[in-house]
Amino acid sequence: MNEQTPRRVAVTELRRGTPLLAVSGDLDAETCRPVASEVDAVLDARPTAVVLDLRAVGFLGSAGIALLVNAHHRAGRLGVPFAVVADTRCVLRPLRMSQVDAVLPLYATVDEAVTALRLVSA
Repeated sequence: MNEQTPRRVAVTELRRGTPLLAVSGDLDAETCRPVASEVDAVLDARPTAVVLDLRAVGFLGSAGIALLVNAHHRAGRLGVPFAVVADTRCVLRPLRMSQVDAVLPLYATVDEAVTALRLVSA
């Protein structure tokens, strides 16, 4: 793990049992395994929805993009609405360049994501 940009995942609960996973630091091949494990653990519990907050991510590499796509597909297979919060260039640019932004449900704020998830699960 890069000591200059430590990766952390903080899991908190939003309204009605929706977990919010806030990721900080880099999300790349070196750091994404613990994040993927945390996402898998949250999805294993089959919550009402999941919000993944990437606003504190400083770098998003291809392994991080793969993690997001895999989490989105797994959530879909489980019937768990899934949203990604991202508002920084260092996250949005790689998602746009890889055209993953067309697949992932992206929102600029947690409130926007929660509102959208409520509409999907209603």
